[in-house]
Amino acid sequence: MNNIYSVITGTGSYIPENIISGNHFMEASFFDNGVKLEKENTEIIHKFSEITEIVARRYADADLVNSDIATIAAQRAIDNAGIDRETLDHIIFCHNFGDVKAGSNRMDMLPALAAKVKQALNINNPDCVAYDIIFGCPGWVQGSIQADYLIRSGDAKKVMVIGSETLSRIIDPHDRDSMIFSDGAGATIFEGKESSEPTGILAHKTQTFAVDYASLLVMGSSNNPDERNGNTYLKMNGRKLYEFAVINVPQVVKKAIDKAGITLDEIKIVFIHQANGKMDNAIMKRLFKLYNIDVVPDNLVPMTISWLGNSSVATIPTLLDLVRKDKVAGYKIKKGEYAVFASVGAGMHINAFVYKF
Repeated sequence: MNNIYSVITGTGSYIPENIISGNHFMEASFFDNGVKLEKENTEIIHKFSEITEIVARRYADADLVNSDIATIAAQRAIDNAGIDRETLDHIIFCHNFGDVKAGSNRMDMLPALAAKVKQALNINNPDCVAYDIIFGCPGWVQGSIQADYLIRSGDAKKVMVIGSETLSRIIDPHDRDSMIFSDGAGATIFEGKESSEPTGILAHKTQTFAVDYASLLVMGSSNNPDERNGNTYLKMNGRKLYEFAVINVPQVVKKAIDKAGITLDEIKIVFIHQANGKMDNAIMKRLFKLYNIDVVPDNLVPMTISWLGNSSVATIPTLLDLVRKDKVAGYKIKKGEYAVFASVGAGMHINAFVYKF
């Protein structure tokens, strides 16, 4: 008997052309707890890169907003899948800050960004339902899980999941953590396929740790006390977030793998949220320790964090698109192999799904 599985048939991404190196922050004034840091910016930037592995990030052009770059990625995904856009049953747009104009800091979420993308793509079909998911950095993974529910229920055959963000518009220029964040967009087409053998999304797991950890990523005032004018910026407790992620993400990933009924050694590629290079490496080591394995295999975890930075919900779909199109050296997707997709972020949310190509 054949079952319906959610299979990726197309991907697209938009990587802004503006490359922002560490030199961009040489004239910045960094503060901590309202006090200006006395260290030279050269030292601050070098230490930041050493910890995160980020040496560059991308910022969107001033005339583009989040829904604009998402539309570009969406069109590329539709073209890659070779489908008629009018046959899409759902557009799920995963973001956190809506459309923010350059120089503004004001968030626009009305109408939903998914509706804006549908309008920009000129999709007339009213049965193509467009809505947003606000779920922190794990948004695209959760949107993919939602797509799987829709497809398996029989209510949808084709679902597009977008992860897109312009974090450069909501960061505090006086906060060292701002050097982590980047802009970008990724889109993925999931289609329902009948198969006698398991394929596509096989299992997933999501958890929310709100009571003790929701305050690790919040909106707050500028670090510079002279610029506390009512604007709010993305703020995170980096040290506590690192500890939380390294302890809890491996547990959630293991639950998803075990639920899929496969072994860790069958996983040939891991698409993990590009949050922080050092943190992602620690998460993978802890995951393998849970299976009593001391060494993480080489060429298991493709990384773009060093040259693309952390674009929140866009990191995984962008990474997937690049790997599918042979644009990440040393990595190639092969039919029949298993993959894990995993993320962590504001909420605090953690999620993962196991996929068979």
